[in-house]
Order: sequence, then structure tokens, then C-alpha cells
Amino acid sequence: MARTSRLPGFHKITVAERRDLVSDVTGADAGDIARALQGGGLDAETADKFVENVLGTYGLPYGVALNVRVNGHDHVVPMVIEEPSVVAAASNAAKMVRMGGGFAAEMDPPRMIAQVEIRALTDASASAERLRLHAPEILRLADAAVPGLVARGGGARAIEPRVLAADILVLHVIVDCQDAMGANLVNTVAEAVADRVAAIAGGKVGLRILSNLCDQRCVRVTCTVPAEVLATEAMSGIDVIDGIVAASRFAELDPYRAATHNKGIMNGIDAVVMATGNDWRAVEAGAHAFAARSGRYSPLAVWRRVGDALHGRLELPLALGTVGGTLRVHPAARLSLRILNVTNARELAAIAASIGLASNLAAVRAMATDGIQRGHMGLHARSVALAAGVPAHRIQRVAAMIVEARDITLEGAKRALEVLAGEGQATASPEIRNAAEE
Repeated sequence: MARTSRLPGFHKITVAERRDLVSDVTGADAGDIARALQGGGLDAETADKFVENVLGTYGLPYGVALNVRVNGHDHVVPMVIEEPSVVAAASNAAKMVRMGGGFAAEMDPPRMIAQVEIRALTDASASAERLRLHAPEILRLADAAVPGLVARGGGARAIEPRVLAADILVLHVIVDCQDAMGANLVNTVAEAVADRVAAIAGGKVGLRILSNLCDQRCVRVTCTVPAEVLATEAMSGIDVIDGIVAASRFAELDPYRAATHNKGIMNGIDAVVMATGNDWRAVEAGAHAFAARSGRYSPLAVWRRVGDALHGRLELPLALGTVGGTLRVHPAARLSLRILNVTNARELAAIAASIGLASNLAAVRAMATDGIQRGHMGLHARSVALAAGVPAHRIQRVAAMIVEARDITLEGAKRALEVLAGEGQATASPEIRNAAEE
């Protein structure tokens, strides 16, 4: 089968059938998919080599977003997340964006910042100037510390002294990390140059560490959605666009709203980051710091009406890797890259950011139309039914009943199951009894 992310009816087939279909469209071996994802893809013995004091592993659902087209290429996108509706919402929004040509993404070079703090200076500004004059020497020291990276085409690219106070400065060493996230490489550079930097500056070495505000490694994603694909039964496409633009303006004016706006974006991005074995805490830290770079916390994505279409734009720093770290030892992380069919870290960042913009579109469209709870609670009801002990073959029916009855609780699920079993008719609410009969 040709590579595509359009798989209609995917949610209606079994897990085994989904694995086979994803294998067909991505080229990932079906057996590898089953083995890598069975039980979370990580045994306790391997987990014990990852972190300390291991007792076992903790599983999360591994799903795939569909309909995703980025820079003219289709991608089936793995997502690891526990929150209901996120995968379905991202897939649905990506389908709408697809009708407008898909996502367009551009990425900065994969440059990270090594920070070297220098304290106890007599004149930080003069020290900064001396460091600028010694830039070639410092860059040579940095490259000598990471010869493997230099051999792959990466390495130190520039220095940037920043005066923080009269007696303190920080030197940024900008490092091209190629296809690695780069934390270990950048920390190695910071340690390697610190003593010489302090000697040139005439101060004492402070902290030597990377910065997760990697604002020289940003990704920018745009999309255009025709009005007609946004319409609902009750609202025209133009009315939906106006509602989405109003929601965007709310986030632009109010940091309390912007925080939740950005959380919806990170729902999608974090899920891809986790599926590919990358550091979602670093991504979150960088994203939120970037959102506050003006001194006021702002939305990472904004929406505007352009003619009779909706235009969205997302920008954030995104340091992801396709080599090294967890990817070397976690079979599910390696599988994710095969399913995605990405060849480098910049391409992965473009896809992850596109899923973030799709997730944001789904959320603001829901709020502008039916309200966020309708679709979200419908999917949440399945989790409630499962937690209530409902048998697998009854979960969909019970979930539908408790949604209809507006009683999405463990007790409501148990009462619905009793009604289906012919018991509890007298104690069940009229809404649940009616839902059972439909």
C-alpha cells in the first residue's frame, strides 16, 4: 500500500488490525510493532538501567494520529498520552488542515546553548569584550571536546557573552548538535571551556550547563483551513472562524487563558516527544520560557481570518533528537521513528509542532462551537466504564449510556451495566433506562 496517513475507519477495527494496517502504510514490520509495544516495550531489567530504584515499568497508551501532511509528505504519527480525546482530536483537526494543503513547517538549524557562568568579576563588560576577542580559541577548545560531533558535521559555531551584573557574566557557546537533542554534548562543551573562559574573563567559574530555552532552535508551523470544512450543523464555517479568532485574541490578551491555550498545544507535542524517546520536560521548559520572553506570558499559536479561510501559526523552540539517548535502547522509541519515516531531528520537530498546532485547532474549534466537554467527555466515558469493571464488549454501550444520561461516574457506569443485564431497572435514572432502549 502507498504511504498515506488517511486511514478512514481506523478507530473501528481491532488493535491487531490496526497494527497490520500501520505496517502496510509505513513499512514498519508488523511483528516489530507487536513486540515493541507489548507491555509498553520495556522490561523491568532494561528499565533498571535507565533510572534508579526501579520496581517495574508504568504503561501509557500508544496511539497514532492520522491524516497528517507536513511539507507535502504524509506521516502516521505515534503519540503516547493518557488523556482521552487528544489523539482523535488531533487526527480530526489534521484532516481539516489537509483540505487546505496540510501543514507547512520551517526549522532553524539544530543549535543549542552551553552556558558558562563567570563570577567575581571586577568589570563584567570589559571581561565580555576580552572573551569576544578570544572567540576562535574558545571555539577550538569546544570542538576538541566533542570530536565525534565535529566529524558528523556539527560543533561549536559562535560565542555570545552576556553581562548579568557588574560582577557576573555568562558565556553562551552555540553548538550545532546535528540529529541529537544535544544535552550531553552541550554540557561536555561547557565543562571543557570553563576554566579557560574564567582565565580570560578574570573571574571564577560558576555553573556550566545547557539552557533549555533553545531559542536558536525554533520551529515555525503554519496552516490554512477552508471555512467549509470547519462548519457544524449549527454554525457556518465563517462563524466558526470568527469564534476561533476570538478565542485566539482572548489568549493573546490574558495570560490565564494563554496558559490553557498552550497546554492544549503541548498535549500534542509532548505525546510525540514521549513516543520518540525524547525529553518532554526540557521541551515544556523551553516552550513556556519562550512564551514569556516578552515579559508577559503569551500564546504560542495564534489564529487569524484571511479572506474566507482560517490561518494558524505556531512558533516555539523544540530540541528533539533522532539519535542517542533513550533511542538507542528503547524498542518502542526506535519503532516510532520507523513509523514516522523521518530522517533527521529537524523533520521530527516539524511533525511534532504540526501535531501541536492540530491539537490547538481542535480545542479552540470545540470551544467556539459545541464546547470542550462534549467530545472530550464522550471519550472519557470509556475510561470511566473500564474503571467501573465493565466487560470489554460492553464498554462502548455503557459509555454511550452514561454520556446520554450526563452521569459520567463510576456509579453511573455500574448502574448502566446493571440495566443492560436486566437488573437495577427500578434504581436506575430515567435517562439511563432510556439510553439503554435506544
